[in-house]
Amino acid sequence: MTQSLGFINARLADAEEKQQNQDRVVQEWLKRLEEVAYDAQNVLDELHYESLRHQVESRNRPKRKVCCFFSFSNINLAFRWRMASKVRDINLELNKINKEANRLELVSRLVMTAALPAAVGDTRNRQTDSVLVPMTGRADDELNIVKMLLRPSEKVVSVLPITGMGGLGKTTLAKSIYNNKQIDGQFEKKLWVCVSKKVPVVELFKLILGQLTEDKDEVGDRNVIVGKIGNNLGGKRCLLVLDDVWDDDQALWDDFFTTLKGLNPTNGSWCLVTTRLGLVAHSVSGALLMENEPYALGRLPDDHCWSILKEKAVRGQEEPDVLKAIKERVIKRCDGLPLAASVIGGLLRLKRKEEWRSILENRLLSLSGDGDRVMQILQLSFDNLPSPAIKKCFAYCSIFPNDAEMEGDMLIELWMAEGFLQVDLKNRTMVNKTMEVIGEYYLEILLQSSLLEEIRDDGERYYKMHDMVHDLAESMSKSTKVINDWDAHVVDNGNHIRYLAIDSSGGREDREKLLESLSTSLHTLFIVNGDLSGDMLMKLKNLYVLNLSRTRTRELPVSIGKLIHLRYVNLERSAISILPDSLCKLYNLQTLTLSDSEVKDLPKGMRDLISLRHLHYYTKDEEFQMPLEMGRLTCLQTLEFFNMGREKGRRIEELGSLKNLKGKLEIRNLELVKDKEGAEEAKLSEKANLFRLQLEWARDREGDNYNDEDVLDGLRPHPNLEELAIWYFLGDEFPRWLMDLPTTTALPESATTLQFNHCNRCRELLPLQNFASLKQLEIYACDGLTNLPGDMLHSCASLQKLEVSWCDNLISFPLNLQQTPSLLELELYRCPKLKTSLTPKGFGFLTSLRELVIGPFSDDGDDHENSSIYNEFDWSGLISSSSSSSSSALRRLVLIGLPHMESLPPQIQHLTTLTSLELYNFGGIKALPDWFGNFAALKKLHLHGFEELGHLPSEDAMRKQRPRLPVVQSFSHSRPRHTLINNQLSSLDQIQSLTLAQSSTGNLQWHVIPNYRPYIFENCIEPYLVSVGLKCLWCLQ
Repeated sequence: MTQSLGFINARLADAEEKQQNQDRVVQEWLKRLEEVAYDAQNVLDELHYESLRHQVESRNRPKRKVCCFFSFSNINLAFRWRMASKVRDINLELNKINKEANRLELVSRLVMTAALPAAVGDTRNRQTDSVLVPMTGRADDELNIVKMLLRPSEKVVSVLPITGMGGLGKTTLAKSIYNNKQIDGQFEKKLWVCVSKKVPVVELFKLILGQLTEDKDEVGDRNVIVGKIGNNLGGKRCLLVLDDVWDDDQALWDDFFTTLKGLNPTNGSWCLVTTRLGLVAHSVSGALLMENEPYALGRLPDDHCWSILKEKAVRGQEEPDVLKAIKERVIKRCDGLPLAASVIGGLLRLKRKEEWRSILENRLLSLSGDGDRVMQILQLSFDNLPSPAIKKCFAYCSIFPNDAEMEGDMLIELWMAEGFLQVDLKNRTMVNKTMEVIGEYYLEILLQSSLLEEIRDDGERYYKMHDMVHDLAESMSKSTKVINDWDAHVVDNGNHIRYLAIDSSGGREDREKLLESLSTSLHTLFIVNGDLSGDMLMKLKNLYVLNLSRTRTRELPVSIGKLIHLRYVNLERSAISILPDSLCKLYNLQTLTLSDSEVKDLPKGMRDLISLRHLHYYTKDEEFQMPLEMGRLTCLQTLEFFNMGREKGRRIEELGSLKNLKGKLEIRNLELVKDKEGAEEAKLSEKANLFRLQLEWARDREGDNYNDEDVLDGLRPHPNLEELAIWYFLGDEFPRWLMDLPTTTALPESATTLQFNHCNRCRELLPLQNFASLKQLEIYACDGLTNLPGDMLHSCASLQKLEVSWCDNLISFPLNLQQTPSLLELELYRCPKLKTSLTPKGFGFLTSLRELVIGPFSDDGDDHENSSIYNEFDWSGLISSSSSSSSSALRRLVLIGLPHMESLPPQIQHLTTLTSLELYNFGGIKALPDWFGNFAALKKLHLHGFEELGHLPSEDAMRKQRPRLPVVQSFSHSRPRHTLINNQLSSLDQIQSLTLAQSSTGNLQWHVIPNYRPYIFENCIEPYLVSVGLKCLWCLQ
């Protein structure tokens, strides 16, 4: 039967590669063949499970003789008979299908000329976001629309629809407008809502509330939802973007905008709508009686299309002659659509340059001029994917809402669970590679094809699909269904549904009725914000993927142990706190995700999950005990931490068997390791795929006789390591391998981060001579350090962040900053004995410095009245660096003083490009100097520990720089005096956020506030006494 399954899959792959529009008879025959393939795969998988079960049970009884799997002693007669019956039924069905194929001459009909499929259906599950992405050729459009939004308006709410066909870049343009700095100054609130489907008006309000509160409303009562929106808007001028709108129901939009106007009576709010449909634009404009026409987005000029295509095809390299030769014809096919240009560029990048002309002449030029040109080009890109397996991976992505943020590792783990990541013998570079490596290769192919786009945000990386690409994925995966609360769709193709996603907060009875009808066919089930009963779970016997993220149920049903095919279980952010022991009978399980869940303990039998490759689980609980004998999980690649114990089975040697570990690993309780030889049993030097390692001893230990130096010496990692953190190490010095680490690898990115935390006995750090690639160095709470050598970083020209903090005995750190010209962040604080004269010098060389956190330093003299502790700081270099150009200026300064200090260092008045200034513990200061008016770019001002402060700078001083008026948007002050509250806030007339904490008592006068803006007092001791004159704070949010 294994051989038969191979033939079936080969035939299905062959048909998929040819991409025919087969007639209905052929389609039905292929569908039946695919059904048999699924049945055969399930039978073979059942046999494989039985083999794994036998391995586990034999391993758990080591003294018993291991017998042949197929002997009568190991396989009971009932199971053998049942398997034989299933195999016989599949063979009979195959014979029947083969006879029908011969009778209808279907084999010959499979060999047909390739043709593009029919038009693809619309997306109805899109979820976009406001993250800015690169935009080409739309600067004039952005300028025109921004001008319209900035004009004074007598309307409470105005609307502007942006219309155009798919692929023109409407969403990209809307994102650029949304993130425009002029827009930030005009609107106090901005909301981005993706509609993407026809929804009731109450659901539309729910989406808006979700953006305001980051919380999904579970009540569903319109009055409650609308009331919450009104409270959160609070009369502020607002920009609302409704992206990808499809509903042209005039009554819905009349109702929506009437309510919106009632919620926010302030004039000047705008709603920006993107839509492909002219009827939608007419309806939304009609609801507000707009006089302006919808903004019709035109096609891009040829030169802009060419720029996009060329960048995608050759990535900044010189454009080859073969590309120049086909330029005019390729541009014609782009038809002014940026998406088409990107996709064609990606298609060419996947092919050898010798094939480019052939692709153009044989495929691109044969595209029909009728219908949706972009969709035809997307289809062509899909057709040219290198293998059917990659096409399956692409189609599977349709189970996610359009524009969802998809993590790369998660996609690979899902594809792996579904069996898509098998070795392709035609691709020699992938032979002998792991499934994870194959998955990474597939991701790269989809990226190059522009079928996926990579998004990087705040250091995170994830993947998205354009809405039209999602349309294509949906059309390619007829066996995928996504159901939401408000969907009225009925599953009409029964047993052909393999992959199901349900986003539901209610309707359990209907949901289980649906699942009952699909119980034998489902391979993948996503239930988000819902739950699943144990009885229903047990019926889903062919499930390979189960995603119960965010489920509200507290306990995972015991019946999960019956789902022998399961390879992927995701309980991320769920309320589940108890995992049953039966989970450990899932011998096929490859991925278990428990991130941010309520799970406190792992099942005792985790060692039996013989196929487990990825365990996503993390806790800082010091009392947590690892399950026994985790070293038996020899397939394990992802293990986020290992808490060592004293018992056999929880010691460090368990890590020695885990040869495939990769990514990040924390090893805790290292004080339990006896010596260097014991530490070497972890075999860290053999784990080439670990990129971050944290080595941690217990924080509180008794006695003085520690073996930390020997243990750390035995924990030498593989040279490929990029990040190393050492916590609570109580040795006098670090091992030699630490300094040699970067010299033993050819990888350019090795050893990019070093962190030393609470290494209290270490007296010195040697110069980091070989760390040319080091980007981040953190030294935290190392009380044994008294001196850091000035040449410690002389080889670290790539260093971007340096933090030395809470080192109580550090006296000297005379660093020459000329050695670290790439520094972006410098934090040197809470080192009370550090002398200012022995702090780093040479700030003039730091042309890239953006953030500086310093202080307090040790007094060098007897002047305790002013800012003497900062007198010898290198202000001149800092000022010269910051004033050299606005693009290389310091943006954030955090300055920490001492309670007795009565003035600020006057030098900071020259750092005029600061956008954020945070000042702590200047307890003697009674008034802020008038030179605060120099901070023309300041947006955030935080004062903490200013016990005597009674006066802000005068209003005249703050206004003297007009039109470069300081635009302080956020003001925070702890323990403000009432003279400050009552009389001084008028100088901050651009304030958007005001925090006054721990107010003392007193009688304050209330003032009438015209043009009301909300304000907040946090943690006030007697808030009923706090009344302030806010009539000047027009921008307060």
